Parts: sequence; structure tokens; C-alpha cells
Amino acid sequence: MPNERTQWAQRLPEFLVEAETLLAKTEECLSHLQLISNDRDAIDCMLNTLLKLANKADALALAAVSEFSLHIHDLLNHAQNHINLHDEALSALKDCLTLIAWQLELIDQTTGQLSLDDSEQVTLIEAFAVQVGQSGFQPINTRPLALVSYSELHA
Repeated sequence: MPNERTQWAQRLPEFLVEAETLLAKTEECLSHLQLISNDRDAIDCMLNTLLKLANKADALALAAVSEFSLHIHDLLNHAQNHINLHDEALSALKDCLTLIAWQLELIDQTTGQLSLDDSEQVTLIEAFAVQVGQSGFQPINTRPLALVSYSELHA
């Protein structure tokens, strides 16, 4: 177990750099969508980037970040063929991305714990779902948003 914690602690800084790069990419996609709503390339870029972020966070057992990213991805993916990404939808999406950035900054560098409840995630997901016409949306990943540290996952 100490070896796993050591491995996790060594991998976290690299993950945070990658996550910042991925979040910057989502911001570029969002800016593009603010100029040209519903641009297929920008939506695909956002989807791919959110999925990469979710997978990288999942690899470090950062469930809150991974699952939140997947929820956003699933909403955008399910809604993309028949929505108009209007200003309110893009604003809700931006709020979600901002929360991910905050989550990344608040990860305890030693334990991997994220000392936040999931109420803000749920509120932002619901707001985004309403804006993209998916208020009854059930994400593919049906696990509730959870906060689990790497050490708990591998205990």
C-alpha cells in the first residue's frame, strides 16, 4: 500500500499539468463555440478533451473530477445532434469547466482527497442539462458523484 501512495504522489503533478492543458483546450473549444455556436469540430474537440480528462482522472482514482467530466461529456454528447448551444447553455458549460479547475486546485497533494461535497456538481449538471434540453437526462455512468481517494480505492 505505501508503494501505491508513493506512485500516486509521483503521478499527481504530471496529471495536474496534463489536466491544465486539457482544461485550456476546453476553454479554446468553448471560445470557438461562443463565436460559432454548434460548430461540429469545436463540439467534437470538447467531447474528446472531456473524455481524456475523465480517463486521466479515473486512472488516479480522482472520482469527483472523472465522473463530473463524464457527466458533462454525456450531456453534450446526447444533446449535440438537436440543440442550439445558445449563450445560456455555453455559460452553464463554462460554469462546469470552472468547477473542474477549482477541483483540480483543491486536491490534497498527499491524500488525493477532494474535500467538497457534490452538491455544486449536481447543481451545475442540472443547470447545463436544462439549457441543452436534457432535463430528464440520465448519464451513461450511473454511479452517483462520489469523493474517493486513491488510497481508499486501492485499500
